[in-house]
Amino acid sequence: MKEYVLANIDETRNWARNFAQNLSAPCVVALHGDLGMGKSEIARTVIQTLRGADTVVPSPTFTIVQNYDGISHFDLYRIDDASELTEVGLEHAIANDITLIEWPEIAADVLPSDTIHVYITAYEDGRKIMIK
Repeated sequence: MKEYVLANIDETRNWARNFAQNLSAPCVVALHGDLGMGKSEIARTVIQTLRGADTVVPSPTFTIVQNYDGISHFDLYRIDDASELTEVGLEHAIANDITLIEWPEIAADVLPSDTIHVYITAYEDGRKIMIK
């Protein structure tokens, strides 16, 4: 497990930019963390790094998924039943895209074994990121 301590949002964005450089499709990144830990900010920075800084990246909290030409960004917070995952296109994205998943716990049974798990927690005034 790799661990990073990030003091502020700028360090978090820099970390996400560097992290994005190592991603290629198909791959899955599961973003774990409580509300306000920076899951959406990390996903936004990864997408903007790979698709351009001017790419508008709204949170998919209400739409569940946003697509960016080979990158799929899911927020599964509102999914109540794992049977809904096929309906929202998760399995297709996993097979084809760079797939970023916020609140991935409900999808645990469909995530591939090589999923990159990113755990984000509060640490002092910043964040601690652990990658498994």
